[in-house]
Amino acid sequence: MKNCLLIFLLLWGAVAGRAQSTTAPDPNRITLVIHGGAGTITRANMSAEKEQAYRTMLNQALQTGYAMLKKGGTSLDAVQATIQVMEDSPLFNAGKGAVFTHEGRNEMDAAIMDGNTLKAGAVAGVTVVRSPITAARAVMDQSEHVMLAGRGAEQFAKEKGLAIVDPSYFYTEARHQQLEKALAAEKSAGTPDQLNTPTKVEAAPVKKAKTKMKPGKPQSAVPYEDQIFTEGRKYGTVGAVAVDQYGNLAAATSTGGMTNKRYGRIGDAPLIGAGTYADNNACAVSCTGWGEFFIRATVARDVAARMEYQKLPLAQAAQATIEKVGKMGGDGGLIAVDRQGNIAMPFNSEGMYRGYIKANGDAQILIYKE
Repeated sequence: MKNCLLIFLLLWGAVAGRAQSTTAPDPNRITLVIHGGAGTITRANMSAEKEQAYRTMLNQALQTGYAMLKKGGTSLDAVQATIQVMEDSPLFNAGKGAVFTHEGRNEMDAAIMDGNTLKAGAVAGVTVVRSPITAARAVMDQSEHVMLAGRGAEQFAKEKGLAIVDPSYFYTEARHQQLEKALAAEKSAGTPDQLNTPTKVEAAPVKKAKTKMKPGKPQSAVPYEDQIFTEGRKYGTVGAVAVDQYGNLAAATSTGGMTNKRYGRIGDAPLIGAGTYADNNACAVSCTGWGEFFIRATVARDVAARMEYQKLPLAQAAQATIEKVGKMGGDGGLIAVDRQGNIAMPFNSEGMYRGYIKANGDAQILIYKE
C-alpha cells in the first residue's frame, strides 16, 4: 500500500510540475518559425516570379499564425493554422501540392505536438483528408492514440467531421511531371530511382511557363503550375514551431513525402521525435529533408536531448544535429524555437524555404544560403 501511495505521489508530482510550466502571460515572448522545404534550391535556377510566389505564400503563412499569437492564442492553434495555409497552396509538397507516389497517388503525412503536456497526434498515408494537419490534431485531442494510418486514419477523420475530398483535389500538373521524370530516370537506369542523386532527366526543368508576368499584374495572375519550383531534388515538407505568450511550445509538420515513393513508405514528418517534437523543457522542432536519415538520427528529439542533457543552447544543439545527419549521408534542415524565443534554422542542402516573425511583428523570409 505504501509503495502504491509513493508511486502515486511521484506521478502526481511529475504531472503537476509539467502543468506549472505555463507561465504568466508575456506578449513579448511570442515567436513563430516556419519552413517550406529544403533541397537543391538555388538562385541560378529560380526565376524572379517563382521566388516572389514563394515569398508571398510564406509571408501569408507567417502572418496567419502571428495574428493568432498576437491575440493571445495558443502555440498549438498557431502552428496548425500556419500549416493549413501552406497545405492549401500547390507551391508546397503538402496537402494540395503533394507529390505523387510510384502508383500515381498522393499519400500524405502530418504530425503535431504540444510542448506543455507532451501530447501528440499524427496521421500517415492519408489520401482523401483535405488538411492532414487537422487530422493529426484530431488524433491528439479526440482519441487515445498518437498515430493513425491509411484507411483507419481516413475513417477517423470522417467520423470527426473533417473535410474529405476526392483524391483528384490533390492533383497538380507540375507534380505529375515530376513523377513522370522520376519514372523515366528509373527506367533508363534499369534500377529503382535513387533518392539522393538527381539524374539529368529529373534535373531538366519543367515545361516553360506559357504565361509571363506582366507589369502591373498581381502575383496571383501567374498560374501555380508555372510557379512551382521543381529543380533537382526538393523536399517540400512544411513545418511550423512556436512559443506563445504563456511560454508554451508547439511543433507541426505536414508532407506529401517523396516523389515516386512506393510500398506505403512513411518518412520522418509524422514520427514524433524524428521529424516533429516539442517539449517546454527544451524546444520545439520541425524537420524537412531525406526522411530515412532523419528517422535513423531521431533528429527532432536529438536537438531537444542535446539541450536537456548537454545543456547546449538551441542554436548549437540544432547545428550539431544537422551536422550529424550530414555525416550519415543525409541532407535537409530543421527549424526550432525555445521558450525564450531563440530560434535556429540550420540546413545542409543548397537552400531551405524558411522564415520567422517575432513579437514586434517584424518578419524575415529566407530561401538560399545567406
